[in-house]
Amino acid sequence: MNSININVGLDLVWGAAAIARELGLKNERQAFYILEKGLLPAKKVGAQWVTSRHAIRTYFADLVPVEAA
Repeated sequence: MNSININVGLDLVWGAAAIARELGLKNERQAFYILEKGLLPAKKVGAQWVTSRHAIRTYFADLVPVEAA
């Protein structure tokens, strides 16, 4: 039977420390605050936070207004 790796193509970021690094935050505590307040698209899986790089990019892209052409 073939084993399927569900992380392939998802580009997941696991844990508040890794999310903090991805966002360029000064420390893990800042990431916990953002995550616990629900300000970033992420889910808590067991005791760890997880998000994807795509979700982070999409979230911040939606914050920037698009100028009319």
